[in-house]
Amino acid sequence: MGCCSGRCMLIFLFTLQLITALERQIFDFLGYQWAPIMINFLQIIMVILGLFGTIQYKPRCVILYLLWTLLWVGWNVFVSCLYLDLGGLSKESNILSLGVSSHSSWWKDNGPGCESRGLPSTGWQSQENPEFITVLSCWLEYQYIEVLHCTVQLLISLLGFVYACYVVSTLSYEEDSLYFMGEFHHPPKPSQLLF
Repeated sequence: MGCCSGRCMLIFLFTLQLITALERQIFDFLGYQWAPIMINFLQIIMVILGLFGTIQYKPRCVILYLLWTLLWVGWNVFVSCLYLDLGGLSKESNILSLGVSSHSSWWKDNGPGCESRGLPSTGWQSQENPEFITVLSCWLEYQYIEVLHCTVQLLISLLGFVYACYVVSTLSYEEDSLYFMGEFHHPPKPSQLLF
């Protein structure tokens, strides 16, 4: 296989997905977003599994990645709708923190160009509680940064889905042609009844 094959492109997309998922995981940890932390962790595991299947010519691992990608796309659409307040969802709800804490996105207080103002009392300045900080203005509001993260994940996932389908069909075709040529001969397994 050449360097520009579908398999190499899929390996590149898996690497890109790992980098972006790890970046997203870091910022979700900073914002105490527990549901995205768990889902991102599963995404990282499934991408590693898909990468393993692509490198080791294991189409079943790539198929498992394909199935997970459908759920991952649904999750990113849900998060986008949540931050854009679509479909009765609200970005002010504590769905993403699983109701455990009142924290929200890390980008809400620390976005690019955000000017924040703390309480005037000196006693509160040492505690660093994000609830006592007022954000005056930002270049880009936090919900659009989160939607941008989701959009990047969706684009990479959709490209990965297409290339993974191609790689699975290629690997399956190569497996079938090897069986046809007689290079792999496995004795048939005896059928056993479970009665």
